[in-house]
Amino acid sequence: MSIDPFINALRTSLEPSAILTDPSLRARYETDQRALMTGRSRAVLRPKTTEEVATITKIAHQLGVELVPQGGNTGYCGGATPDDSATQAIVSLERMTAVRSLDRIGSTISVDAGITLQAVHDAAAREGLAFGLSLGSQGSCTIGGNLATNAGGISVLRYGMARELTLGLEVVLPDGTIFNDMLALRKNNTGYDIKQLFIGSEGSLGIITGAVLRLYPAVQTYATAWVKLAPDAPLSEMIAIARRESADLISSFEFISNRSLALAPASSVGALSGGAGGAVLLELSSSSSKIPLEDVLTGVLERFIEEGWVDDALVANGGRQRDEMWRRREHLPENEKSAGGSVKHDIATPLSSADNFRREAIELVRRYDQALELSMYGHVGDGNIHFNVLVPKGLDRLSFSAKIENELSPALFDLALKHGGTFSAEHGVGRFKRHLLNNYADGQKLQLMNAVKRAVDPRFLMNNGSIIAADRQI
Repeated sequence: MSIDPFINALRTSLEPSAILTDPSLRARYETDQRALMTGRSRAVLRPKTTEEVATITKIAHQLGVELVPQGGNTGYCGGATPDDSATQAIVSLERMTAVRSLDRIGSTISVDAGITLQAVHDAAAREGLAFGLSLGSQGSCTIGGNLATNAGGISVLRYGMARELTLGLEVVLPDGTIFNDMLALRKNNTGYDIKQLFIGSEGSLGIITGAVLRLYPAVQTYATAWVKLAPDAPLSEMIAIARRESADLISSFEFISNRSLALAPASSVGALSGGAGGAVLLELSSSSSKIPLEDVLTGVLERFIEEGWVDDALVANGGRQRDEMWRRREHLPENEKSAGGSVKHDIATPLSSADNFRREAIELVRRYDQALELSMYGHVGDGNIHFNVLVPKGLDRLSFSAKIENELSPALFDLALKHGGTFSAEHGVGRFKRHLLNNYADGQKLQLMNAVKRAVDPRFLMNNGSIIAADRQI
C-alpha cells in the first residue's frame, strides 16, 4: 500500500485522532445533509486550534492538495461535500468549539468557528444577552458554516443576515497564513473591509476559524400569534402594516402554505391549522417587559381582520403554546423529508413583488403539471420563500429531482429574476447551484469573483468546485 505524502507529513503535527483515513469513519463527512451527493475524500482532518488549521493548510499548499472546509454539514447545496476524486481532504472544525471571550458591556462574543449556533445562544443567554441568528438546525450547524454561507433564518427581519451580525473574523488563507481581524468594533473605517470577502464565500477563499459576533439585549417578552389567512391575503401589505403599527417590534413573519401544514403528523396539528390562504406565524419581541406587546399585537391583528385578510387568529397564551407554534414552523423541512423529500427552491424577491411572484409561480407549476404538489413556506418578512416541489409517492427522489431541476426550475428562477429576485436567498451556491450562478449572475460580477479567487487562491486549492471551479491542471 502506497504512503500518502500529505497524510504522512500531517502525522508529525497532528494527533492520531485528528486524522481519519478509515472509510467507515470518513463516511458521515462525505455525504451532504440531504443525501443528494456522496463524495470520496483522501482523509478527514479534525484540528483543535487555528494553528493546527494553518499547519494543515500550509502542508496542503506545499503539496497541491485541495481542501474542503466543513462545519456541521447541514447545508443544502453540497458546499461542504468533497467530489468523488478521492484527492480532496475534508477539514472539519467540529472540535474547535471554544467561547474565547464574552464582553457583556460591549455586547460581543468571540468564538471558535466550530461552535454550534445553539452554544452561542446559550453562552449569550447566561449573560442576559442574545444572538440574532436563529435557524431550525442551530443545534448542529456551526458559526463557521453560518458565516461562510451568510446564513439568514427566522429573525432577519429584526437582526439581518449573518453578515450584519459579524464584527471580526479570523481566517486561515490558502497558503497557511492567518488573517486576523478579530476586532470587536462597530466603527472601523481603515481601508477595505476584507472580512466581508470571506462571509458568503463558502470556504472558497480560506477557512474561517474564529469570529467576533454582535450580541443584543436578551428578549424579555414575546407576543406570538398563529394567523389563519383568508384567500389571496396580501402578505407584503400585511408585513408593512405590522412593522408600522408595532413600532417595528416585529421579529418574525413566517408564511406556511396549507400543503406544508398537512405534512405534519396528525397528532401535532391541533388548533394550528391554516385558513383558506394558509397561515402566518407572527411574533413581536422586546427586551423590555414594560412594553405591552400583547396589546400591540392585538391592534395589528384587528387591522388585519378589518381589511378582510384574516379568517381567524390564535394568540399564544404562554411559553408552552408559543413553543408549539414554533415547532410547527421549525419541523417543516423534516416533515418534507419524511414525506419523501422535495425539490427545493430558495427564492427571494423584493417584498413588494413577493405576492405577485408567488401567484405567478403557482400558475407556472400548474401549467407544467397539474398533479404536482407545492410546499411553500418561509421568511416572507424579508422576501424569502421556500418554494418546494414535493416528490410524488412511488417515484425515485433523485430521478424526479433531476427532471424538475432540468425542466421546471429554470422557469421558476427566470420568474424570480423578472421580479428583481434571486435563485439563492440564504442557502448559498455550493456545488449544486454553481451552474445557476454562471447562468444568472451579472458578467462583471463573475469576472470580479474570479479575479478575487485568483488573487487569494491562485491554485484553486480551497473548496474547488464550490461557487467557482477550476481544472486541476491550473
